Amino acid sequence: MAVDLSVSYRAPATARAMAEAATRFLDSLNPAQREYATFPFAGDERFIWNYRPTPRNGLRMVNMTKEQQELALALVDAGMSSRSAGQTRWIMALEEILKAHEVQDGRVFQGWRDSEYYWFSVFGDPSGSAPWGWRVGGHHIGFHFTIVDREMIAPTPCFLGANPSEVRYGPHTGTRALPEEEDLPRALAQSLQGADRAKAVFSEEAPPDIMTDAYRSLDRFLLPRGLAYSAMSGEQRDKLVGVIKHYIGRVSDEVAGQEWDKVERAGLDGITFAWGGPVEKGAGHYYAIQGPTFIVEYDNTQNGANHIHSVWRTFAGDWGEDILASHYASNH
Repeated sequence: MAVDLSVSYRAPATARAMAEAATRFLDSLNPAQREYATFPFAGDERFIWNYRPTPRNGLRMVNMTKEQQELALALVDAGMSSRSAGQTRWIMALEEILKAHEVQDGRVFQGWRDSEYYWFSVFGDPSGSAPWGWRVGGHHIGFHFTIVDREMIAPTPCFLGANPSEVRYGPHTGTRALPEEEDLPRALAQSLQGADRAKAVFSEEAPPDIMTDAYRSLDRFLLPRGLAYSAMSGEQRDKLVGVIKHYIGRVSDEVAGQEWDKVERAGLDGITFAWGGPVEKGAGHYYAIQGPTFIVEYDNTQNGANHIHSVWRTFAGDWGEDILASHYASNH
């Protein structure tokens, strides 16, 4: 079934909130800051991302005033769900906790752990009618939004990670950053028995990281396929749907509703679930969910299975490529 892009991406309230937040943020910057924070919408920069602790382009929070930092985070609040906006702030704060963990564990990191080493970028003019976008990047955070015709939104790639995923030292001991990302799929994997589990578990050892890495384009054949939704019991199907909705629910309710509609229209039967590593808690583990239009990928193998990488991406919709193609075809 052909998808009506004008309907399936339409989220005018969120688009308006993001445009207003981006404009307020940019208006608060001096000329030097604005030069770092802004880029043309066209070109390759919009497609560059990384979830590792490496420098990147944009304006760092460490180079903002406290008021500017709050305006930058208001852009996150406008596009993400309240759950994910809170997780974003905690993942940033984890940089200081990670530094303490590394000292306690005797690990050496040659870079720098800092809760203000996160970069904000705006592409194009959020106050105009032309397509524009924004990006937030840094260690374990990668948000990419594309806005077209002032009301259509593409929210992927959407990455969240955490190190440590569970704090093991200090006053925050026991606090977990992304608990549902680990617990919900594990419950599904543990519910599978016999031939179904053998079909889903593609390896007794988890891969060392997500296979899609930070590539610009998705390879449909890169991920393990596993067990299909159509082969699962009713309860297992509900668990799988719950995981997918949890990832889609990282963004605002308005956008998430449209994204789930696209998943349903494409069909649930062909969605597959694959697991790598033991299904018991404590060991390194991995999973991948793939449907006709999207993938979800997760890995937790590093630092004693206490280091999460997780991403939600779409085949045609990453970077807004499908709505941009439709927009340019209609207008040119």
